[in-house]
Amino acid sequence: MDLREKLSGLPVSRRKLLVGAAAGGGLLLAWSLWPRSYASPLAAREDETEFGGWLVIGRDGVITVALPQLEMGQGVGTVLAQVAATELGADWRQVGIEPVPPAGFFANLPLAAEWAPLWEGFLGAGDHPQDGTVKRFARSNDFTLTAAGTSLAAYELPLREAAASARDMLTRVAADRWEIEPEECEVAEGFVIRGSNRLPFGDLVEEAADYDPPDPPPLRPLPAFEEPIPGEGGAQTLFTRLDLPSKVDGSHLFAGDIRLPGLVYASIRHGPHGLPELLRFDEDAAAGTQGLVAVVRSRRWLAAVAESWWIADQALARMRPQFTGPGALEQVVIESEMERAVEAAEDLAERIETIGEPDGLLADVQFTRRYDVAAAAHAPLETASATARLSDGRLELWIATQAPAAARDAAAKAIGLSAEDVILYPMSAGGSFDARLEKQHAIEVAQIAAQVGRPVQLTWTRAQEFQSVPPRAPVSADIAAVLGAQGQPVAWRSRITAPAWMRETGHRLFDNYVVEAAQRESAGEPDSYVVEGAIPSYRIAHVAVEHVPASIGLPTGRMRGGAQAYTSFFTECFVDELARNAGRDPFLYRMAMLGGAPRMAEVLRRATRLGDWDGGQQGSGEGLAMVRMGRDPERAGHIACVAHVRRGEGGIAVRQLSAVVDIGRIVNLDIARQQIEGGLLYGMGIALGAPLSFDSGHPVPRTLGGMRLPGLSHMPDMLIDFVASDAEPFDPGEIGVSVAAPAIANALFALTGERSYRLPLAP
Repeated sequence: MDLREKLSGLPVSRRKLLVGAAAGGGLLLAWSLWPRSYASPLAAREDETEFGGWLVIGRDGVITVALPQLEMGQGVGTVLAQVAATELGADWRQVGIEPVPPAGFFANLPLAAEWAPLWEGFLGAGDHPQDGTVKRFARSNDFTLTAAGTSLAAYELPLREAAASARDMLTRVAADRWEIEPEECEVAEGFVIRGSNRLPFGDLVEEAADYDPPDPPPLRPLPAFEEPIPGEGGAQTLFTRLDLPSKVDGSHLFAGDIRLPGLVYASIRHGPHGLPELLRFDEDAAAGTQGLVAVVRSRRWLAAVAESWWIADQALARMRPQFTGPGALEQVVIESEMERAVEAAEDLAERIETIGEPDGLLADVQFTRRYDVAAAAHAPLETASATARLSDGRLELWIATQAPAAARDAAAKAIGLSAEDVILYPMSAGGSFDARLEKQHAIEVAQIAAQVGRPVQLTWTRAQEFQSVPPRAPVSADIAAVLGAQGQPVAWRSRITAPAWMRETGHRLFDNYVVEAAQRESAGEPDSYVVEGAIPSYRIAHVAVEHVPASIGLPTGRMRGGAQAYTSFFTECFVDELARNAGRDPFLYRMAMLGGAPRMAEVLRRATRLGDWDGGQQGSGEGLAMVRMGRDPERAGHIACVAHVRRGEGGIAVRQLSAVVDIGRIVNLDIARQQIEGGLLYGMGIALGAPLSFDSGHPVPRTLGGMRLPGLSHMPDMLIDFVASDAEPFDPGEIGVSVAAPAIANALFALTGERSYRLPLAP
């Protein structure tokens, strides 16, 4: 069969068709002429000088660092600025950040490589950031996406090189003035220094622009790092958060804070799941509403535009839009489809990874358990919001998005513009948890602005946020083990049933598919991202990991923690039960299986000390869990957590979470601690909150209050310690999410004697 015949039977996007044609040679000549140089959008203003596309230094000594990633509370702007300031030798009080629009210059190569199966089409892209195909894709598509903890891996080295070049050029200017060799100078606290002579950066930048950048840049021997002090997890950082003052005084601008002359406000209604198309609405019911500017209808939604958002939302309520489609999705249908896939697992299961020779041993399984995880909503504090202005054939878009180029391109296509006619202003997000990987609100605000002819700000309600952002998928898992003489597993199988949620995400993100098309394209397909982390961190000779694709009618997507937010729950609860069945201390049982994993063993040992582990005896309310996150053990993050729970008013209360973390070299200790604490609390919410279900296609609950998330009065004491390490840095943003639920579940068993096999936990 030739390439044309193969393509004729497959629904492919134009992008994938082009990539496939290149594999056959048709576009290789064009690719060989593809531009290799991509300009930085960071521009120097008057009295400023730009260095390496990453830095701008003014005559006043102020240093501005480009920020190509979405700041959504994780502190990425501060961390990247700290990298530059350390390499440059800057005074932290003179450093600022500037969000930049998507550009090939700032391509996130590690994430493009990690997600290559989602965009590569028929051409086999490499899985290394320096692979030629990865570079071409990422740079030509302005791939500056923020996700999966890749910011440092993507941007630390380019930032260091730009800062080192600037330091070298500033030093040469000073050395020439003093008529000495540059090697006689040092750079610190914003000055070039030689003995008693000191010249501030601001006095040197104008002349430095005339010097050639060094090749290669003279990097300092040590990159940015902070050393943790054992037992002092709360030690202060030398680099305070750059975004903190404006967030405290209320001056920080989020997507919903934009105000433009003539701005009007839009509220929107989408159909319930299974009823995606707008059928009818009563426009007369809103006629005469004071302040109502327009009613905009689309095939899939209805929007009201008014002088205030409240007027628009009330007008929509009066119009009572109704939707049609195959039929409203019910929770019972989701559960029955999941159960159908589980029952057909022997036929549907796709082997994703194999270690050793597990199949022969697993024919005689001795211990099995079934686990179920409910769907979960992202629930960031700030719902989706965006502002658009269309004028003279050019669209301006103010939006907080993890995928800015994809949002820009989709908005342009929705109103018949080219991407070059869209200016995207990146805004901070009030949380995301990967909800802002989706771009639907960018499309909608562009279409509304095109219809109304005025600047428009669209804000989703909390109910619309839950309705329109695909949730984390429901998951079922069958974990099986063959046990050795000491009650430890010698063979292990993780069989995970779930929709191919990452494939769905990829089709929406890279192919611009609507949710139903993404589901159809992904149906029945194995998805390796769905089972990430399913290989235990323990030394087990024979392991099989399988994915059973499930088609449930519900659009699904990535959420903070990825697959490890549930695979860690399966593994660590299963191991805990094995330990207790063997009559062993769960800590010692785990340690016996960590030969060859010294970093994991160290965090586990230290966590039991930090958390005053006392064996997890019945009635103690103490539980243990550990997680290694990352495909490469040498570059992975490691965490162990001891949870203490007790009976409280209205149910179970988490009294204390004690965690020890090894994330390699720590750039900013305070932000690392914030991320671990935030991740633990997010995981705690998943463990103890309300499950997400669906009634007539509508999500239940529909408010933050209904999710039963932990409030301030429910906050546990937190003890966080870090292991000093010179390994490559690992992003701390998601690893805390993955360890919280199993630690709490195991503590709950130690308290009540009842083991829960579901998330949220049901003792």
